[in-house]
Amino acid sequence: MAKQIVFTTLRLASAALLLACAATHPLAQGFPEKPIRFVVGFTPGGPSDILARALGQKLGERWSQQVVIENRPGAGGNVAAEAVAKSAPDGYTWLLGNNSILATNQSLYRSLGYDPVKDFAPVSLVAVQPNILVVNPQVPVHSVVELIQLAKKSPGKLNYASSGAGAAAHLAGELFKTMAGVDLVHVPYKGAQPALTDVIAGQVQLMFATSASVIPFIKAGKLRALAVTTARRSASVPDLPTVSEAGVPGFEALTWHGVVVPAATPAPLVERLNRDIVGALAQPDLRERLAALGAEVHAGTPREFADYIASEIPKWSKVVRDSGARIE
Repeated sequence: MAKQIVFTTLRLASAALLLACAATHPLAQGFPEKPIRFVVGFTPGGPSDILARALGQKLGERWSQQVVIENRPGAGGNVAAEAVAKSAPDGYTWLLGNNSILATNQSLYRSLGYDPVKDFAPVSLVAVQPNILVVNPQVPVHSVVELIQLAKKSPGKLNYASSGAGAAAHLAGELFKTMAGVDLVHVPYKGAQPALTDVIAGQVQLMFATSASVIPFIKAGKLRALAVTTARRSASVPDLPTVSEAGVPGFEALTWHGVVVPAATPAPLVERLNRDIVGALAQPDLRERLAALGAEVHAGTPREFADYIASEIPKWSKVVRDSGARIE
């Protein structure tokens, strides 16, 4: 992960002390007094939904107050984001944002009903999901360097699948093309599952896919894993190198999730929410539950999450612009 979300024990202790003091503010005292509305921009059963429900359940137990998950799918999460941006800034309406909603959609879509920076107050990064670069076993490569060499020998001959134009898998492929200097052909599908099915069948040669979705197929020999897309090795596949160390220095492309609230939410409430979310994410049972989804907990301060979002927007805006991807 980026440097700003790697914390030392001292920084965490200092942040905890500041947040404890903020919690004595009148706005934070007695919170919450009614159910929390936790909005998810995607359908039930997907990674975002499962993560929100796991976190919501833990917080509900902590508060003895219900956290209600509200699924509002549509336009890559934009429908949910606009609804939360226009909600009352009272700490009772949250959005589980991700890299699409908060970093890439403003470049992909001609217009948004919200501003990902101005309309939200970041609360905390919650978790990241590493992607794994996989190839069909018939592709004669066993490393990232070999893949790059093959692609350069046969430009435009290798295809990579994604769950759709502008999706995380698509943009990861475009970033790889740019940084590795290779010519790969993008093949978009209507969803990650059909894309993965065709990679397994050999109709498409490779894909950047979430670790949870491909690890079973890697173990079964139906896919060959070349590298993970995180800056550091993943605990779920510790023996697998990163794309960066395997041949493309500086490469990082992952799916991240974090909690944001309407921009005008008072700072003491944001700090109180941050304290409780970070506390919940520190619980071993929740960390284990998220790990089963292929998600790694990365919690921090509101400022650190804001800085991380700010660093992601220009990075992916350039990838979108260079790829020519556009969603009306």
